[in-house]
Amino acid sequence: MGFERAAGIARAMKKALAALLFCLLPSSAGYPQASDVAIVATPIPIDPDDPAHRDIGRLRYLGGWKLTSRQRNFGGYSSLRVDGDRFVALADTGDYMRFRMAEPGIITDSRFGTLPAFPTSTGTRADRDSESMTEGPQGDIWVGFEARNAILRYSADFAKPIASGFPPAMKAWSVNSGAEAMVRLDDGRFAIFCEGTAVAPFVHAALLFPGDPTDASNVPIQFGYRPPRDYAPTDARQLPDGRIIVLHRRFGVLSGFAAALSIIDPRAISEGATVDGEMIAEIKPPLNVDNMEGMSITRENGKVIVWIISDDNQIALERTLLLKFELLEPAG
Repeated sequence: MGFERAAGIARAMKKALAALLFCLLPSSAGYPQASDVAIVATPIPIDPDDPAHRDIGRLRYLGGWKLTSRQRNFGGYSSLRVDGDRFVALADTGDYMRFRMAEPGIITDSRFGTLPAFPTSTGTRADRDSESMTEGPQGDIWVGFEARNAILRYSADFAKPIASGFPPAMKAWSVNSGAEAMVRLDDGRFAIFCEGTAVAPFVHAALLFPGDPTDASNVPIQFGYRPPRDYAPTDARQLPDGRIIVLHRRFGVLSGFAAALSIIDPRAISEGATVDGEMIAEIKPPLNVDNMEGMSITRENGKVIVWIISDDNQIALERTLLLKFELLEPAG
């Protein structure tokens, strides 16, 4: 069995299990739909067996919370943006939440909303499968949709759609594991990583656009990305030094979820190249981890802060975790 076929079967089994579990849950019809329903943050240690355990590879745990809300569309968050004390998380349902957290674990000003436009309008879930998000210096936001292999550009705060693109280089990407990770670099280029489609065994398809991917004149170069073994990329961000940090997810029926973070040098990207990342941390059971899909990078007092959030697939057996780490410099 080929690598891509085996990976596809594993993804299909996971989605089928999630769908079955979802169908067994009570209806959410009784949950509130208002846009300002409260979000509750419950603190969690990274290591339930040893609360003093804080260092995982080159990450130092600064705090984390299990997020819950009675808002009907809460959950499923696949991408994250943190700016100071302001948080925006976008779900793979086309819905988003905003809140402020000026004090650790104290959430205020929570708001929920839905993207104002989607790649197509068939009325199916596939229209709304928003998996990645990145922003520009003027506040514009680009969102990657995996089921339609499309990129949409919105004005600040998702106020209105500006442009859409269906890049031909993404046309053959897997329907349910396409533009999972996307980052706009400081020089205006965009790197987009495919979760599922392989260009070689354990090497994922990826693209580097010279500019806005919704502009058809920006033709990308194609390269391969080799994540840590058995992991798939789920988000990417640029570090202050210009390198790209990539978040990954792994799932096993017996082992559950695990996450890994790697760093790549964008200078290694060229047409047809295979780029390897340096894994800097792996978060796996018995540590507190779930289906980690969204990531954001901030600075605090000169330190590089890594935020990651999980996609609970809106089922009771998974959780929405928001974790905060400091990125440590290499020893020596």
